[in-house]
Amino acid sequence: MGKKIVLTSGKGGVGKTTVTANLGIALSMLSKKVALVDGDIGLNNLDVVMMVENKIVYDIGDIAEGRCRTKQALIQDDCFPSLFTLPSAKTMDNSRIPPRVFVSIVNELNQDFDYVLIDCPAGIDEGFHRAVAGADEALVVTTPHISAVRDADKVVSLLSTYCMKAVGLVVNRLKGNLVTEGATMDAPDIAKLLRVPLKGAIPEDEEINLSSQISKCKDKSSARLAYLLLASYVDGKDTKVFDCASDYRGFFKKLQRVFR
Repeated sequence: MGKKIVLTSGKGGVGKTTVTANLGIALSMLSKKVALVDGDIGLNNLDVVMMVENKIVYDIGDIAEGRCRTKQALIQDDCFPSLFTLPSAKTMDNSRIPPRVFVSIVNELNQDFDYVLIDCPAGIDEGFHRAVAGADEALVVTTPHISAVRDADKVVSLLSTYCMKAVGLVVNRLKGNLVTEGATMDAPDIAKLLRVPLKGAIPEDEEINLSSQISKCKDKSSARLAYLLLASYVDGKDTKVFDCASDYRGFFKKLQRVFR
């Protein structure tokens, strides 16, 4: 039996799908068997980020309506043999995959995988509750922007009504220079405000913006290192969180900013 973790945000556009994909890749780098489940019925993006959209034969809608078995719909990653993607249904109405069916599919995957990561749709409507119902842990993804933090706070409150074993926070697209200048909150400050443990901080990184996958980034890419730390935290191996502002601290860095 593995862990079933839903990644949710409340607000769209915070990079939740990218976080889901790259956490899955990072866990695979730790030799874990991972299934990525796109819970956003009708507005799927996970297959695009994972670059498997041209390999789809069956999707979660086909499983729900009995046209294929769960294993037939899984798409194995080309670079990581232990990483699989279960694509969402592009043309199916939400109501045709009720929570009990979604939960059943996730539980079946949980028998064979170390981790089942569920990419939750944005917002707090029917799709949110269906995705959350299939998980026993949650990671709330936000950016430092006040509107995203406010929506994350609503999601944290909603998650408290579910029997979650753990709820953690991932702060995405954090700009270290703005943190040191006091223009934005640092990840620990946001976690303290939301009253949830900080599991990861992902810096704004041009490489990840271009490729969407840490496997395509340089070995010393800041985003790659941040995701590997997040995966180690999720896997219980470590509790370190990437310090997005470390490169901008110190006397000489302050001098550079002054003269700039």
